[in-house]
Amino acid sequence: MSKKKPTLGVLLGDSSGIGPEIVAKLISRPEIYEQANVLIVGDHCVFRMGQKIAGLFQPVTLTDHIESAGSAIGQPFFYDYPAISDEEVTLGKVNLKSGKAVVNTLSFMLDLAIDKKIDGFIFAPFNKEAMILGGLPYHSELDFFKAKFNRPNIPGEVNVLDDLWTTRVTSHIGISQVSALITRENVHNTIRFMDGVLRTFGVKNPRLAVSALNPHAGEGGMFGSEEKEAISPAIEMAKAEGISAEGPFPADTIYLRIKKGNYHAVVSMYHDQGQIATKLMGFDRGITVHGGLPIAIATPAHGSAFDIAGQGKANPEGLIRAFLTASRLAANLKLQNKTQSITGEIKAG
Repeated sequence: MSKKKPTLGVLLGDSSGIGPEIVAKLISRPEIYEQANVLIVGDHCVFRMGQKIAGLFQPVTLTDHIESAGSAIGQPFFYDYPAISDEEVTLGKVNLKSGKAVVNTLSFMLDLAIDKKIDGFIFAPFNKEAMILGGLPYHSELDFFKAKFNRPNIPGEVNVLDDLWTTRVTSHIGISQVSALITRENVHNTIRFMDGVLRTFGVKNPRLAVSALNPHAGEGGMFGSEEKEAISPAIEMAKAEGISAEGPFPADTIYLRIKKGNYHAVVSMYHDQGQIATKLMGFDRGITVHGGLPIAIATPAHGSAFDIAGQGKANPEGLIRAFLTASRLAANLKLQNKTQSITGEIKAG
């Protein structure tokens, strides 16, 4: 494939949901081929099912040799990875076999990335229940990525809506567990993580707004001490390192500041602080980026939408935006790695 553009893999997602349909819609968009070479990995029968549902039949080039696949203008390559038959697909229902197929295909795609045969990938929505039933030995795909690339310190995923990036100190845990995890170290690590992801994307001087945990940002300690003991000190630590971070701002007004365009990102303390606001502002446009990894990985922020699976009306906008964002991240990471390699050679010489 072209050495100038990054090579981006595409996974079909859970076959019981809208994934195959929105992949068919994605590859019919000519603008994606300007950003990256496209390699779809998955069951060809499931992909054809998605094309039929979408009513779109963009040609693909089937290949058995990923390493030697050449580029084609406006046309993706397809590596057939049989993991489920079309007879086993159950549209709109949680399916152990679909979950197992996702786990196996995802493992294969990660191995391609580790072997540097692709520069990153996107995936249509998975269903976590099906994946766990199908043998995923982790709580989520993010935990799988962290283990595979040995990046245990990644605090969580990043959500992107238009030009606004968000992440959080705690994520998929019970609300009763949140307060104990709002420590100076955890908040500081999350701020640094968000700053680094934005810089990788190409934002030169990221500006971060950090949310409080308690109502009114604790009201001077009347409603909680986390702001004084953990969040404010973590912000000061980040500032001392040259990171532009401000706060803690009350969670109920922080997005009013964002609407004025003053910040690139929000660091919230728990899942719903950021997710409610961004999903309200643009549910179909939002994406999830798995930052802090050596490759680019992104996906739509919405789920597998079993309720409309097979109906041909799924909106591909989230997947398209995931592709464009991952393409830019992959290109920057590729350039970064090349620069580091050249610098290392100069020092060694």
